[in-house]
Amino acid sequence: MADSPAPAGAPHRQHDTREVVLFGGVYGAVLASSMVAALTRYGHTSAEVRGYDAAWVLVTAFASALAHGYAHYIAERAPHRRWDVLRAMRDEWSLVAAVVPTVFLLAGARWKWWTANGVEYAAFVLNIVILFALGILTARWSARSWPAAVLMGLGDALLGLVVVVANAFIK
Repeated sequence: MADSPAPAGAPHRQHDTREVVLFGGVYGAVLASSMVAALTRYGHTSAEVRGYDAAWVLVTAFASALAHGYAHYIAERAPHRRWDVLRAMRDEWSLVAAVVPTVFLLAGARWKWWTANGVEYAAFVLNIVILFALGILTARWSARSWPAAVLMGLGDALLGLVVVVANAFIK
């Protein structure tokens, strides 16, 4: 059942911390994989380009978080207090946090900590692992058994794998 609008003067609906972490984590991991796939589509893999890619992934995450937070603010259709829009955007922190490992991988390639050519595959694997872990975490928080949690994690990881496969077909 959808949330009904808050009565006049009611405070902004706070999102549960678990909801924020899981939503932002999944959104961020898929966003990071999609961005890396899009940015490496033309085969530019120099260290300088990987630094540019890292910046674009981070900028896109911030823009997505701001847009999503603002959309929540608008969609609640309730009277708002002065700082509610900032609170709604702040609730999107986990989306940005979820792209940081990918940004780190790309930036590390820029700084020549590892090779820039092929770092996108490490980013894909990392994001698939993040999705798998979030799937297990969600299932365990919902009191599912370990076997069920692993199956749910595998299902979530499949989402990341779809992005990788789509990238392979696009190239």
